[in-house]
Amino acid sequence: MFDFLKKKTETFTLGAPVKGKAVPLQEVNDPTFSDGLLGKGVAVVPAEGKVFAPADGEIAIVFETLHAVSMNADFGAEILIHVGLDTVTMKGEGFTGHVKAGDKVKKGDLLLEMDLEKIQAAGYDTVTPMLICNTDAYADVEGLSGKDVNPGDDILVIKKN
Repeated sequence: MFDFLKKKTETFTLGAPVKGKAVPLQEVNDPTFSDGLLGKGVAVVPAEGKVFAPADGEIAIVFETLHAVSMNADFGAEILIHVGLDTVTMKGEGFTGHVKAGDKVKKGDLLLEMDLEKIQAAGYDTVTPMLICNTDAYADVEGLSGKDVNPGDDILVIKKN
């Protein structure tokens, strides 16, 4: 009867940054990610070596070693995509960047390429966490895991306060 008084919760959905198997962040074998120290999110065990923008926005940082990229979504989320665990020690070997800080991107734009075989041969896990670093700015951040995903498939739901 008083539906008009109910405040509508604004919801945003991010796409998968890579093709592969979506897994809960808690299953990532690194407490920095699994304990949510950098924010809530989801991870993908990649089946292909291409990383795509999960939303429209602007690139904030492309790490010098090309193992991670952060972006600010047009709706305000601060997104970190981190390729693999401890891959920073590869010093960019096996990675190719396609964007730089300040670039405007659309959902589905190619951000990075990674040589999955080279990463695995060096002994590193290729799991790719995607985090919302400003999780506290939202009412809820929920990963949609337990399924195979293609780039752009719904993988993370963010509800605004």
